[in-house]
Amino acid sequence: MSSELSESAVPPPTGASESTSGPSRRTFIATSAAVGGAAVAGGAFLADVGEATAAGAAPSSEVSLTVNGISRTVTVDNRTSLLDLLREHLDLTGSKKGCNAGACGACTVLLDGRRVNACLTLAVRLEGAEVTTIEGLAKGDELHPLQQAFIDEDAFQCGYCTPGQILSGVGCIQEGHTDSPEEIREWMSGNICRCGCYVKIVRAVEQTAGRK
Repeated sequence: MSSELSESAVPPPTGASESTSGPSRRTFIATSAAVGGAAVAGGAFLADVGEATAAGAAPSSEVSLTVNGISRTVTVDNRTSLLDLLREHLDLTGSKKGCNAGACGACTVLLDGRRVNACLTLAVRLEGAEVTTIEGLAKGDELHPLQQAFIDEDAFQCGYCTPGQILSGVGCIQEGHTDSPEEIREWMSGNICRCGCYVKIVRAVEQTAGRK
Protein backbone atom coordinates (compact mmCIF):
# COMPACT_ATOMS: atom_id res chain seq x y z
CA MET A 1 0.00 0.00 0.00
CA SER A 2 1.31 3.43 -0.88
CA SER A 3 2.37 5.51 2.03
CA GLU A 4 1.47 8.74 0.18
CA LEU A 5 -1.80 10.36 1.16
CA SER A 6 -4.16 11.68 -1.45
CA GLU A 7 -4.67 15.42 -1.63
CA SER A 8 -8.14 15.07 -0.16
CA ALA A 9 -6.80 13.12 2.76
CA VAL A 10 -4.25 15.72 3.82
CA PRO A 11 -5.54 17.50 6.88
CA PRO A 12 -5.90 21.24 6.73
CA PRO A 13 -3.08 23.23 8.31
CA THR A 14 -3.44 24.37 11.83
CA GLY A 15 -5.35 27.64 12.10
CA ALA A 16 -7.03 27.28 8.70
CA SER A 17 -10.41 27.60 10.26
CA GLU A 18 -9.37 30.90 11.76
CA SER A 19 -8.43 32.42 8.35
CA THR A 20 -11.54 31.41 6.42
CA SER A 21 -13.11 34.77 7.13
CA GLY A 22 -10.08 36.67 5.68
CA PRO A 23 -9.47 37.35 1.97
CA SER A 24 -8.54 34.35 -0.10
CA ARG A 25 -5.72 34.42 -2.65
CA ARG A 26 -8.27 34.56 -5.46
CA THR A 27 -10.16 37.44 -3.80
CA PHE A 28 -6.93 39.34 -3.22
CA ILE A 29 -5.87 39.04 -6.88
CA ALA A 30 -9.30 40.04 -8.15
CA THR A 31 -9.45 43.04 -5.82
CA SER A 32 -5.93 44.17 -6.78
CA ALA A 33 -6.75 43.93 -10.48
CA ALA A 34 -9.93 45.96 -10.02
CA VAL A 35 -8.18 48.66 -8.02
CA GLY A 36 -5.30 48.79 -10.52
CA GLY A 37 -7.68 49.07 -13.46
CA ALA A 38 -9.57 51.86 -11.76
CA ALA A 39 -6.31 53.70 -11.09
CA VAL A 40 -5.24 53.39 -14.73
CA ALA A 41 -8.64 54.52 -15.99
CA GLY A 42 -8.62 57.42 -13.56
CA GLY A 43 -5.14 58.41 -14.68
CA ALA A 44 -6.18 58.31 -18.33
CA PHE A 45 -9.24 60.40 -17.53
CA LEU A 46 -7.18 62.99 -15.68
CA ALA A 47 -4.70 63.07 -18.57
CA ASP A 48 -7.54 63.71 -21.02
CA VAL A 49 -8.90 66.46 -18.80
CA GLY A 50 -5.43 67.98 -18.50
CA GLU A 51 -4.96 67.96 -22.26
CA ALA A 52 -8.39 69.47 -22.84
CA THR A 53 -7.66 72.17 -20.26
CA ALA A 54 -4.30 72.91 -21.83
CA ALA A 55 -5.88 73.08 -25.29
CA GLY A 56 -8.59 75.41 -24.07
CA ALA A 57 -6.06 77.68 -22.39
CA ALA A 58 -3.89 78.31 -25.46
CA PRO A 59 -2.42 81.82 -25.19
CA SER A 60 -3.94 84.43 -27.46
CA SER A 61 -3.15 88.04 -28.33
CA GLU A 62 -4.83 91.03 -29.87
CA VAL A 63 -3.22 92.33 -33.04
CA SER A 64 -4.05 95.49 -34.96
CA LEU A 65 -3.00 95.82 -38.58
CA THR A 66 -4.13 97.33 -41.86
CA VAL A 67 -5.40 94.91 -44.49
CA ASN A 68 -6.14 96.26 -47.95
CA GLY A 69 -6.37 99.79 -46.57
CA ILE A 70 -8.77 98.89 -43.74
CA SER A 71 -7.69 98.90 -40.07
CA ARG A 72 -8.50 95.60 -38.40
CA THR A 73 -8.12 94.40 -34.80
CA VAL A 74 -8.37 90.66 -34.18
CA THR A 75 -7.75 88.37 -31.20
CA VAL A 76 -5.97 85.23 -32.33
CA ASP A 77 -4.19 82.19 -30.94
CA ASN A 78 -0.50 83.04 -30.76
CA ARG A 79 0.23 80.18 -33.17
CA THR A 80 -2.01 81.58 -35.92
CA SER A 81 -0.34 82.30 -39.24
CA LEU A 82 -1.06 85.37 -41.32
CA LEU A 83 -2.67 83.07 -43.89
CA ASP A 84 -5.13 81.66 -41.35
CA LEU A 85 -5.80 85.13 -39.99
CA LEU A 86 -6.76 86.28 -43.49
CA ARG A 87 -8.79 83.23 -44.43
CA GLU A 88 -10.40 82.19 -41.13
CA HIS A 89 -10.80 85.50 -39.30
CA LEU A 90 -11.17 88.11 -42.05
CA ASP A 91 -12.83 85.91 -44.72
CA LEU A 92 -10.23 86.91 -47.32
CA THR A 93 -9.93 83.58 -49.08
CA GLY A 94 -8.13 84.81 -52.20
CA SER A 95 -4.79 83.87 -50.66
CA LYS A 96 -4.60 80.10 -51.11
CA LYS A 97 -3.28 77.44 -48.78
CA GLY A 98 -1.14 75.17 -50.94
CA CYS A 99 1.73 73.37 -49.22
CA ASN A 100 1.40 75.33 -45.93
CA ALA A 101 5.20 75.07 -45.69
CA GLY A 102 6.43 78.04 -47.71
CA ALA A 103 7.41 75.98 -50.73
CA CYS A 104 4.74 76.78 -53.36
CA GLY A 105 4.01 80.52 -53.08
CA ALA A 106 0.22 80.16 -53.37
CA CYS A 107 -0.20 82.23 -50.21
CA THR A 108 2.07 85.14 -51.27
CA VAL A 109 0.92 88.55 -50.04
CA LEU A 110 2.59 91.94 -49.70
CA LEU A 111 3.65 92.83 -46.16
CA ASP A 112 4.68 96.49 -45.89
CA GLY A 113 5.29 96.35 -49.64
CA ARG A 114 7.48 93.24 -49.71
CA ARG A 115 6.60 89.70 -50.69
CA VAL A 116 6.10 87.11 -47.93
CA ASN A 117 4.69 83.63 -47.61
CA ALA A 118 1.65 84.19 -45.41
CA CYS A 119 1.69 80.59 -44.21
CA LEU A 120 5.10 81.11 -42.55
CA THR A 121 4.35 84.52 -41.03
CA LEU A 122 3.02 84.69 -37.46
CA ALA A 123 0.06 87.04 -37.17
CA VAL A 124 0.93 88.22 -33.64
CA ARG A 125 4.17 89.73 -34.92
CA LEU A 126 2.37 92.06 -37.33
CA GLU A 127 1.21 94.80 -34.97
CA GLY A 128 0.87 97.97 -37.04
CA ALA A 129 1.80 96.22 -40.29
CA GLU A 130 0.17 96.85 -43.68
CA VAL A 131 -0.93 93.80 -45.66
CA THR A 132 -2.11 93.69 -49.26
CA THR A 133 -3.90 90.62 -50.60
CA ILE A 134 -5.29 89.84 -54.03
CA GLU A 135 -8.61 91.34 -52.93
CA GLY A 136 -6.93 94.70 -52.37
CA LEU A 137 -5.23 95.18 -55.75
CA ALA A 138 -8.16 96.27 -57.87
CA LYS A 139 -9.69 99.73 -57.50
CA GLY A 140 -13.38 99.00 -57.62
CA ASP A 141 -14.10 97.53 -61.05
CA GLU A 142 -10.71 98.63 -62.38
CA LEU A 143 -8.26 95.74 -62.29
CA HIS A 144 -4.64 96.18 -61.32
CA PRO A 145 -2.47 96.31 -64.50
CA LEU A 146 -0.94 92.91 -63.69
CA GLN A 147 -4.36 91.37 -63.16
CA GLN A 148 -5.37 92.65 -66.58
CA ALA A 149 -2.09 91.40 -68.08
CA PHE A 150 -2.77 87.90 -66.74
CA ILE A 151 -6.07 87.97 -68.62
CA ASP A 152 -4.52 89.41 -71.77
CA GLU A 153 -1.74 86.81 -71.82
CA ASP A 154 -3.97 83.94 -70.63
CA ALA A 155 -1.40 83.40 -67.88
CA PHE A 156 -3.40 80.91 -65.84
CA GLN A 157 -5.22 77.64 -66.19
CA CYS A 158 -6.71 76.18 -63.00
CA GLY A 159 -6.18 79.54 -61.27
CA TYR A 160 -5.25 78.16 -57.85
CA CYS A 161 -1.76 79.67 -57.83
CA THR A 162 -2.82 82.87 -59.63
CA PRO A 163 -3.37 85.14 -56.57
CA GLY A 164 0.10 84.32 -55.27
CA GLN A 165 1.62 84.66 -58.74
CA ILE A 166 0.09 88.11 -59.20
CA LEU A 167 1.16 89.38 -55.76
CA SER A 168 4.65 88.02 -56.36
CA GLY A 169 4.69 89.68 -59.79
CA VAL A 170 3.67 93.02 -58.29
CA GLY A 171 6.46 92.70 -55.75
CA CYS A 172 8.92 91.72 -58.44
CA ILE A 173 8.05 94.83 -60.45
CA GLN A 174 8.27 97.10 -57.40
CA GLU A 175 11.67 95.65 -56.53
CA GLY A 176 12.95 96.33 -60.05
CA HIS A 177 13.68 92.72 -60.95
CA THR A 178 12.24 92.82 -64.47
CA ASP A 179 15.21 93.61 -66.70
CA SER A 180 14.91 90.31 -68.57
CA PRO A 181 12.71 87.20 -68.74
CA GLU A 182 15.52 85.31 -67.03
CA GLU A 183 15.57 87.77 -64.14
CA ILE A 184 11.80 87.58 -63.77
CA ARG A 185 11.92 83.80 -63.68
CA GLU A 186 14.68 83.88 -61.09
CA TRP A 187 12.91 86.29 -58.76
CA MET A 188 9.56 84.51 -59.10
CA SER A 189 10.99 81.01 -58.78
CA GLY A 190 9.34 80.56 -55.38
CA ASN A 191 5.90 80.55 -57.01
CA ILE A 192 4.96 77.18 -58.46
CA CYS A 193 2.38 76.74 -61.23
CA ARG A 194 1.26 73.11 -61.43
CA CYS A 195 -0.31 73.80 -64.84
CA GLY A 196 2.99 75.04 -66.30
CA CYS A 197 1.95 78.54 -67.40
CA TYR A 198 5.37 80.03 -66.67
CA VAL A 199 6.01 81.49 -70.14
CA LYS A 200 2.75 83.42 -70.13
CA ILE A 201 3.23 84.51 -66.51
CA VAL A 202 6.60 86.01 -67.44
CA ARG A 203 5.00 87.75 -70.42
CA ALA A 204 2.32 89.25 -68.17
CA VAL A 205 4.93 90.60 -65.78
CA GLU A 206 6.93 92.01 -68.73
CA GLN A 207 3.80 93.67 -70.12
CA THR A 208 3.03 95.31 -66.80
CA ALA A 209 6.62 96.43 -66.32
CA GLY A 210 6.48 98.18 -69.70
CA ARG A 211 8.39 95.56 -71.68
CA LYS A 212 6.13 94.84 -74.68
